[in-house]
Amino acid sequence: MKVLWAPWRIEYILGEKEEGCVFCKADDPGAELTLYRGGTTLVLMNKFPYNNGHLLVAPRRHVAGLDALSSAEMTELLQAVERSVAALKAAIRPDGFNIGLNLGRVAGAGIEEHLHFHVVPRWFGDTNALAVIDDVRVIPQHLMETCALLRPHFARQVPAPVRSRPRPGAPGGKRSASQTATPRRS
Repeated sequence: MKVLWAPWRIEYILGEKEEGCVFCKADDPGAELTLYRGGTTLVLMNKFPYNNGHLLVAPRRHVAGLDALSSAEMTELLQAVERSVAALKAAIRPDGFNIGLNLGRVAGAGIEEHLHFHVVPRWFGDTNALAVIDDVRVIPQHLMETCALLRPHFARQVPAPVRSRPRPGAPGGKRSASQTATPRRS
């Protein structure tokens, strides 16, 4: 019989739940699982992952819903999701990804008071009978080893400037003369 070890899970199962918001704590300079701090976003390793390389992308501001984000925060949040996918592709080469967020406890949010995206790398064959029969996941690499593999990919990334593009017709969104030139007549 083979033994599968996931020693970091026992801390979650038996341990007392931490006071305060894990995402707000991840914004502290000494937070060991934080991979990236942008102007308004964070990327961190999930301490209790569904799969190897499971990342969490959250706004730095403590908000629960999408409607509380500014356009600039929403833009940077999705850019951070995109950067997370790029870093995971470069570091651990998954075959695909599950990316999503759960809004509200009934939708599956474990931490519903701070909005966050899950970026879960997937490989062909990563789900097996153990997950179906006994709710056991096999994670092939220790969390801190994966964190060390990913950290250089985020260190090379300079936070992207937040670009907002005004809509045509909105204030500041007028088209230039060259964009509105009349067609030539034959």
